[in-house]
Amino acid sequence: MTRQESHYCTLRKEDGTVLLARLRWCESYWCKFKGLMLRKHLPEDEGLLFVYKRESKLDTSIHMLFMNFAIATIWLDASGVVVDKVLAKPWRLAYAPARPAQYFVEAPPSLLDRVIIGDRLVFEKVVEDLCGGAS
Repeated sequence: MTRQESHYCTLRKEDGTVLLARLRWCESYWCKFKGLMLRKHLPEDEGLLFVYKRESKLDTSIHMLFMNFAIATIWLDASGVVVDKVLAKPWRLAYAPARPAQYFVEAPPSLLDRVIIGDRLVFEKVVEDLCGGAS
C-alpha cells in the first residue's frame, strides 16, 4: 500500500453534515481490484473512495461478484457532485453511472437515504496519529 493510500477521509456534505466518518482512499490497482470483495460486512460509518485520474463511465463501472452483501454506490464528478447512485446487489455482473464520474463511494446502503443526485460532497483527510496513521 502506498503512502497516499494509507489514509482515510471523512465524507461530508457541503453544509458540514458527516456522511461517513471513515472513508478509505483507494487509488492503486490492487485496492480497486480487491474493493470490498469477500468481506463479511461493512461497519455503518465506513466505506471506500475509489479515485480515478479522469471522468469516465467505463472506468468507474463496478461488479458485485464475490460480494456477500448489498452496498450503496455513489458516483461523483471531478468537482464532487453526485451524478448517480444505486443499491448494488451481490453477484450482479455490472453497474455503471448514468453520467461520467471521477470518483465513487462504496458504503452501507443507508447512505442512499442521505444523498441525492446533485449534492456536492467533500472529502477531508483524517489526521494521522503518532502511531503511523489510520489503519
